[in-house]
Amino acid sequence: MGISSADSFVNYGGHLNPYGSVRFTIFTTLINNLEPILAKDGPSTYQHPLRKLKRLHWWILVILNITFLLVGQAAAVLLGRFYYDKGGNSKWMATLVQTAAFPILLIPYFFIRSSDESPSLSAPPSILFLSAIYFVIGALIVGDNMLYSIALLYLSASTYSLICATQLAFNAIFSFFINRQKFTALILNSVVILTISAALLAINEDSDRPSGVSERKYIIGILTAIAASALYSLLLSLMQLTFEKFLKKETFSVVLEMQIYTAVVATCLAIVGLFASGEWKTLHGEMGNFTTGKVSYVMTLVWTAVAWQVCSVGVVGLIFVVSSLFSNVISTLSLAVTPIASLIVFHDNMNGVKIIAMLLALWGFASYIYQNYLDDRKVRKNRCDGNNAPNDSC
Repeated sequence: MGISSADSFVNYGGHLNPYGSVRFTIFTTLINNLEPILAKDGPSTYQHPLRKLKRLHWWILVILNITFLLVGQAAAVLLGRFYYDKGGNSKWMATLVQTAAFPILLIPYFFIRSSDESPSLSAPPSILFLSAIYFVIGALIVGDNMLYSIALLYLSASTYSLICATQLAFNAIFSFFINRQKFTALILNSVVILTISAALLAINEDSDRPSGVSERKYIIGILTAIAASALYSLLLSLMQLTFEKFLKKETFSVVLEMQIYTAVVATCLAIVGLFASGEWKTLHGEMGNFTTGKVSYVMTLVWTAVAWQVCSVGVVGLIFVVSSLFSNVISTLSLAVTPIASLIVFHDNMNGVKIIAMLLALWGFASYIYQNYLDDRKVRKNRCDGNNAPNDSC
């Protein structure tokens, strides 16, 4: 099965990075928009390197990548909440682990790079220009990750995940103004429904605030989660614009390069923030006071970092093995999986308001996914018409 185009809005998670609902790592959703950008340049002669795989082997790869995406994202958010529940309190450390395991991405990078034979469609920008882009994006990423860390400190995992789902609404809005994407009735429905869902959680008097979190901090958590979702969506739209104007190249490896290099910048800045804020002085005491022990403290941070990158590998893998649309659908589905998982693991309070908010969020997800399906079908039809290919081969 070849790669299909998905002329869709920029989608998340997860945070969903990135903590992304919901946020995969910060660029995983950007990859979903690479093909529609490239499709505008005309028919491609690129032959997918997995076309010759046996059907059974292909399905194994699909299932494996779906597992990476869903489990990686849910585990990252749950471990982040576990870190705070058991005595962790360093927001800079929580920020650092979101990008620190970026070397894991070198595995799919070398695999995809070695199998990619597609030439560049334009002259590459200068190293100085690329460095400036990577630094600015990396700086925005670390700021966005900090907002997510503050939000997860003051909110339960389920409430946090549902509110972060508003990034889909922000994605649609920023894509409309920055990337000139169509604002259809289905997308408008998704924006309205997800906004109502977040508003219900914000005014929920019977909220499941973590122990020791005051009403003021709870509101701060909601506001920072919304602000982080908005900044993340804006960042993705700006990155898509950067690809359209400067970084055109018909490979997925170029997107992974951006993710790896900006993660290096974000990780370095997070380390600087950790030392500049003085939080590094509290880490030894934090480790000693961690209720499940020092080893558990270290392993929680390590596996949180690994989980985010495993999620990223899953997103990239689904795009590479199936299509950007399919990856987009599974990524959106994962937005609903995380709050459900948090209810099971942490036994978060599931009152009537939260149930309604979750059902509304699922409705918004469904509208978003269906619009992606319609966009994908239209792009495929246009591509087939341009190549004069028979309908059954498209």
